[in-house]
Amino acid sequence: MKQSEKSPNEGSVTPLRAVGAASKTVGKPSRDPVSQVRREPAAVPEGDRDSYAARAFSELVDRATRSGLARLTGGISPSSLALAYADWLAHLAISPGHQMRLAGKAWRKGARLARYAGHCASGEAAQRCIEPLPQDHRFDHPGWNTFPFNLMYQGFLLNQQFWYNVTTGVRGVSDHHERVVEFMTRQMLDVFSPSNNPFTNPEVLERTRLEVGMNLARGFANFVEDLERTLGDKPPAGTEDFVVGGNLAATPGKVVYRNRLIELIQYAPTTDKVQREPVLIVPAWIMKYYILDLSEHNSLVRYLVSQGHTVFMVSWRNPGPEDRSLSLDDYRRMGVMDALDAVGAIVPGEKIHAVGYCLGGTLLSIAAAAMGRFGDDRLASVSLFAAQIDFTEAGELTLFIDESQVSYLEDMMWEQGLLDTKQMAGAFQLLRSNDLIWSRNVRDYLLGERTPMFDLMAWNADATRMPYQMHSEYLRQLFLNNDFAEARYHVEGQPVAPEEIRVPIFAVGTESDHVAPWRSVHKITHLADSAVTFVLANGGHNAGIVSEPGHQHRHYRIYGQDGHNGFHDPDGWLEIAEKREGSWWIAWSDWLKSHSSGEAEPPAMGAKEAGYAPLMDAPGSYVLMK
Repeated sequence: MKQSEKSPNEGSVTPLRAVGAASKTVGKPSRDPVSQVRREPAAVPEGDRDSYAARAFSELVDRATRSGLARLTGGISPSSLALAYADWLAHLAISPGHQMRLAGKAWRKGARLARYAGHCASGEAAQRCIEPLPQDHRFDHPGWNTFPFNLMYQGFLLNQQFWYNVTTGVRGVSDHHERVVEFMTRQMLDVFSPSNNPFTNPEVLERTRLEVGMNLARGFANFVEDLERTLGDKPPAGTEDFVVGGNLAATPGKVVYRNRLIELIQYAPTTDKVQREPVLIVPAWIMKYYILDLSEHNSLVRYLVSQGHTVFMVSWRNPGPEDRSLSLDDYRRMGVMDALDAVGAIVPGEKIHAVGYCLGGTLLSIAAAAMGRFGDDRLASVSLFAAQIDFTEAGELTLFIDESQVSYLEDMMWEQGLLDTKQMAGAFQLLRSNDLIWSRNVRDYLLGERTPMFDLMAWNADATRMPYQMHSEYLRQLFLNNDFAEARYHVEGQPVAPEEIRVPIFAVGTESDHVAPWRSVHKITHLADSAVTFVLANGGHNAGIVSEPGHQHRHYRIYGQDGHNGFHDPDGWLEIAEKREGSWWIAWSDWLKSHSSGEAEPPAMGAKEAGYAPLMDAPGSYVLMK
């Protein structure tokens, strides 16, 4: 074997080095104060060395094995779960004081439930032992207030609360392992909720009595239809009423550029004059772009165009196995930078308002930081919607991100060449299992009612894939190692950091976002070296962004800072932010205009002379790829 092929443990013998001498050389204390020596690995005899083929074969077997297991476990690493539960159990076993407190809690909860049961059995009014969480609507039906169903669900909630006490607060357990154990235990308990059982759910029993079981017959038909659609790789029932290019993604425009990764859409103007600076939107590559161009009444694109903005949209191609080697930097270059080149050619001489949504915002931030480092001043501003820059507090998705889990996903993607839509959707459904799994099953299969399909649900069912190399780099460099926020991420051989974004920023977080928690999104206010206007809108990761004017029960908070004129943590920001009723879109459009240089005639659609001739009508072809 050539010298260059040797493993780290297979080189020549390195003599022992006295730590004292090494300390004098590098100015650092000894790593081993007891032995005062640092021992290098012993050399491997020539006959004991593994051949390159043997190592490659063993790695192939390991990866293939883990990839097969991943298909059975839905992409969840059993090793990661085992480590979390072992950490928890080991520390709980040596915490007798904590065990005694838990025993006391169990006795008190049991006594409380017994007292409640006595009042219920005698027909007396009794105060409930425990109230469901505000977001838990499983027990809203009036039947849950009658005996014995009230006793069932109260016992279930008390048991769930007890196990929360058991799985949290154990001294010595790592924070990540504690959250994994608590989350997975809660998922297992939810399976046994009385709301999921037709014999213990009063709403199902009442419906079955009134309809003489026809609800169950309809539910069985719904189940068979859903099973057939799943096995046939078809979209959910009701999505056929929503057509991309018909009643979705219908804002008029032209595809003016296409490369291997994106189509760029330019939308037709609807006003006589437009703002000089165009708007370029970069959505996340894990979603189809038309979440920002849904139906006519809630299309952000249509709203911007109506306000006199020239709008361009990146439409990502849905990758296949042949795209396994596309990197995160390929997405930056072919996604953001190529789109900026096209917009600059179509609207020459003007700076650009760049907008990023979710991971598109993270990617745009990296591109903007690199532009700042290399002196590229084409941006007028950056707007970030539910986009994280620092991933140390990245919400419940971190439950599925650790070294064991990432390596498991990498093996699965290595075999497939990509992360499939169903594998990604499963993790998101687990995060909101009560709403997306159990409550829907009760409605569709036990009550016999189809959950109404609407535009946002139809979009959510139109999922995308992610290439192996890009997703691996994203998980490791951004999510796991937090390289960008900590200035270790490299672009063209140079480290870049959020501090190099030096244009005004408009950032939006949403109150109930489980994907990009607003307190994590808020970190941009002190990471970037620029003026940041931060908005906190009510709603979740998607519904809080799709928040059109006229939508009932919408409100938001807003506060802007001119550079680093005093740091406010999230709680401090909440105290000083102005609360407004209505849609934050209006405030954002006004902010864009305030950072523009006036009006001009609408630009032509495309620029044929510059190589950006219109190719086809919007929504283009990439968004239709399955």
